[in-house]
Amino acid sequence: MFETHKAPAADKILRVMKVFADDPREGKIDLGVGVYRTPEGLTPVMTAVKAAERRLLEEQATKGYVGLAGDPAFHAALRQLTLGNSVAADRVAGLATPGGTGAVRQAFELLKVQNPDVTVHTSAPTWPNHEAILDTLNIRWQPYRYYDAATGGLDREGMLSDLAAVKRGDVVLLHGCCHNPTGTDLDLPDWQEIADTLSRTGAVPMVDLAYQGFGLGLEEDVAGLRLLAAAMPELLLTVSASKNFGLYRDRVGLLLVVTQTPAITLAVQGTLAWLNRQSYAFPPDHGARVVTDILTDPSLRADWTDELREMRNRVLAMREALAKALKLETQSDRFDYLLSQKGMFSRLPASEEQVEQLRRDHAVYMIGDGRINMAGLVAETVRPAASAIARVLG
Repeated sequence: MFETHKAPAADKILRVMKVFADDPREGKIDLGVGVYRTPEGLTPVMTAVKAAERRLLEEQATKGYVGLAGDPAFHAALRQLTLGNSVAADRVAGLATPGGTGAVRQAFELLKVQNPDVTVHTSAPTWPNHEAILDTLNIRWQPYRYYDAATGGLDREGMLSDLAAVKRGDVVLLHGCCHNPTGTDLDLPDWQEIADTLSRTGAVPMVDLAYQGFGLGLEEDVAGLRLLAAAMPELLLTVSASKNFGLYRDRVGLLLVVTQTPAITLAVQGTLAWLNRQSYAFPPDHGARVVTDILTDPSLRADWTDELREMRNRVLAMREALAKALKLETQSDRFDYLLSQKGMFSRLPASEEQVEQLRRDHAVYMIGDGRINMAGLVAETVRPAASAIARVLG
């Protein structure tokens, strides 16, 4: 059966991880892997998570299944964190999933069930797994202009022009905040323009929210999402708790679907449960229960909010330090755009050859498209990283 089997190309990020791990050089710098890290290079277990897990260990009386769609209390807690009061709860169907990636996959599965001829419009660029999953499901996708590489900012005119041409019933995929891989976000007027445009065309927005709390703050990072949700009759939202709760290996995700009426919501809710049944049946619950306990306990929530603020501030400090160091190294303001971007990621104007040269000659690792993770920096590595980048990029 498998005599002629050929493995797919290795994931670019996983390949960078392996090459970095095998590199014996001291002083190597990992700007590739998209996880939060402390100055000691660890992805920490947050204090509130430890406390919630201790409580769960002591009080949980059963390991029986939760429902196919997951725990309704988990849906409610994350729905309130993300959507707030922008839409009525009875217009929102929910599905717990293994991580944000699972939520994205199930969202695309839902779209295919609803309309096999749907086209999903993705920002250029977007998280590579968006388009990889769409390809796997044989769903058409088309990029819309988003990132202006010349300025490191938003191609606003190009984006709105492309979105105005999207057909009724097609889906526009947006990043809720901390755009991956560019760090270039929409501001509130942009969200309003997008809402007005999609209302005219009849397209449906889908928002991938993977980094809430890493941009400007928990509330600030979803202001645009809430504006869009309040303005649109329908919306899909995929949520990851990997980053802002540090629950990477526990795979905590949620798909929320906003519909026009409570009756439609009930029908969609049934289909969501069916989708889970066809793939992994019951979703994992441990991490979801931890998130629920944190968000519904005032003390745990306060601790979590404080620690998340510290994580956000560390990323911001590294971003500012790198921009300052690059300014000194290049004696120019060409990298000042880093200061206007948000979250862990930015994109350097580097070719694949230059990325390879940075790895080979300077032991500075990043993804082939030039994406860098600010959380991979510490105070001691900012200047060496900046020096290497300046030498290679000129």
